[in-house]
Amino acid sequence: MKVAVEIEESPQSLGLAFVMHGLGGFKEQPHIRAMAEAFKEKGLTVVTFDTTNSIGESDGKYEDGNTTSYYADLEDVIAWSSQQKWYKEPFYLAGHSLGGICVALFAEKHPERVKGLAPISTVVSGKLSMESREERGGLGEWKRTGWKIAESKSKPGVIKKLPWSEMEDRLRYDLLPDVNKLTMPVLLVVGEKDEGTPPEHQKILFDALPGLKELHIIKSAPHTFREPAELKKLKSIFLRWIEKTEGV
Repeated sequence: MKVAVEIEESPQSLGLAFVMHGLGGFKEQPHIRAMAEAFKEKGLTVVTFDTTNSIGESDGKYEDGNTTSYYADLEDVIAWSSQQKWYKEPFYLAGHSLGGICVALFAEKHPERVKGLAPISTVVSGKLSMESREERGGLGEWKRTGWKIAESKSKPGVIKKLPWSEMEDRLRYDLLPDVNKLTMPVLLVVGEKDEGTPPEHQKILFDALPGLKELHIIKSAPHTFREPAELKKLKSIFLRWIEKTEGV
């Protein structure tokens, strides 16, 4: 399947950053762009991409998307990038929600290749993710009918049909058993009113991280940052973190 990738090459590139969207997302979403722009402003080449099985420009159907397929796409994009002239290691990895757990899983497998990690509003584990959905209700109906159907907020008019098998796949993943491998600087950001990957989940991950780490909670913000003030805050947090990590 074809994957749509965008490379924003910095003329005198100081490094490389990959930024990954979450479930049912795409590379042009405002919060993805906020992260990408921060890396660009700090002189890094930035790679964004649409996973397969989402609602962007890549192949596949949304209902076939899950953690496994998203992670495979991340690995494929990094492998392809490693053959390009602008490629540099170690690189930065940033991702939102399901993209967050994917970039963190990659960093656990290949810590020597990752300079800095930013899993934003990240899924910490399938188990915690399922528990938060149970608390909000609606999980029983999703499991009973086999489908969760909702309209995309980022692309109004696009109907997203998510099968129960996506949750079953998600339950296979957990960042906590190998969290000790995340020795690089780690940035966590979450909305105060995030119900899907709430601040409590982020604090569990934060407390377990072994190295340099930051956790920022954006006041009154939900799971996906959309308001101008939220996006501005997110970008400013990234800019400061990149400066510290780069030592400039």
